[in-house]
Amino acid sequence: QLQLVESGGGSVQPGGSLTLSCAASGFSLDLHAVGWIRQAPGKEREGVSCDSSNGGDTYYSDSVKGRFTISRDNAKNIVYLQMNGLKPEDTAVYYCAVDQLRGATVQDMCIEETYLYGMDYLGLGTLVTVSS
Repeated sequence: QLQLVESGGGSVQPGGSLTLSCAASGFSLDLHAVGWIRQAPGKEREGVSCDSSNGGDTYYSDSVKGRFTISRDNAKNIVYLQMNGLKPEDTAVYYCAVDQLRGATVQDMCIEETYLYGMDYLGLGTLVTVSS
C-alpha cells in the first residue's frame, strides 16, 4: 500500500524550531520529487519547498527561504523539513507530497495549482502552530 505519514508537528513559540518527518512506504522516494505543502485555515495551499529526485534542484518559497531546509534520507525512505525561526504566519497543516513530475520542474511542483491540488501522493498532514 502506497502511503506517506507525516510527524513532528506541534505547538511552538515564535522564533522556535521544529523538524517534520515524512515516512514513505510502498514505493521508493529516490525515484520521485518530494515536497512540503502547507495550508492555513481559510487559505489556499502553498508550496513551501520542493526537491528533485536527484537532489539537484530545490525550490523554497520566498516566505520560508533562509529559515526552512528540506532534506531526504533515501536509505530510510524519509523526507524532512527543518523549520527554524518560526513565525505565527507559519501556522498551518503541513503535507508531505511526492510526484514524478514527468518533465515539470520542482518550481512547478511548488507553485502550479495542478500540482498543489493534484500531487501523485499526498500525506494526511501534521499541524504546526506558532504562537506566544
